[in-house]
Amino acid sequence: MTTAALLVLADGRFPAGTHAHSGGAEAAVRAGRIVDSATLADFCLGRLHTAGLVAAGLAAAAAGGHDPLDLDEAADARTPSPALRRTYRRLGRQMMRAGRAAWPSATLDDLAQARPGGAHQPVVLGLVARAAGLTPMDAAHAAAYDAVSAPTTAAVRLLGLDPFEATSVLARLAPSVAGIAGEGARAAHGGIDAIPAAAAPMLEITAEDHATWPVRLFAS
Repeated sequence: MTTAALLVLADGRFPAGTHAHSGGAEAAVRAGRIVDSATLADFCLGRLHTAGLVAAGLAAAAAGGHDPLDLDEAADARTPSPALRRTYRRLGRQMMRAGRAAWPSATLDDLAQARPGGAHQPVVLGLVARAAGLTPMDAAHAAAYDAVSAPTTAAVRLLGLDPFEATSVLARLAPSVAGIAGEGARAAHGGIDAIPAAAAPMLEITAEDHATWPVRLFAS
C-alpha cells in the first residue's frame, strides 16, 4: 500500500503544480548552461546536491513528526532568494490542496490554517507523505526525485530534447537520488539544526532574474 502511495506522490501527474516550474532550467537554457543531455545531467546533479539535499532533509523531518512551522522557518532561512521563497510557497499551497484531497489529515489542516499563503513545498510534501503512511526516507526520496524531474521534464520543452534522452538522464541519476535521499533522511534524525543548508548561489541569482522576465514559458 505504501509503495503505491509513494508512486502516486512522486508521479508527475500528481496535481501539485510542478509541471509549471522548470527548477531553474529555463534560465540555465537561456544562459547557455544547458544545451544538451550531458549539460542537463550536470545541472540536475548540481541541483540535487544543493536544493535537492535541503528539500530531502526538510521533507524527511516533516514526515518524521518535527514541528512543521519550525521547519517552515528553517526552510526560509535556507532560501536567500525572495523569488524562490515565493515559488516554494506557491508549490506548497498546491501540494497542500492535492495532498488534503488524497490523504485527509488533521496535521495538514492545521498547517493550511497556519500558513494560508502556503508553506514551503518540501515541508508540505513531508506532511503529505506522513498522512499517506509513508516513512521519512520515502519523503526524502520523493523530494530528491522532484529536484531533478522538474528540470528534466522542462528541458524537453525548452530545448526540444528527445524525451528518451531526458528519461535516460533521470535513470542515470537514480543512484545519486537515492544517496541524497539517504543523506537527507539521516540528517533529519538530528533535528532541525542538523538539516543541510547546502547553497546554490547561481540558482538563487538566476531565480531573481527569471522572475523579472516579461515573457517566460515556466513560472520559475
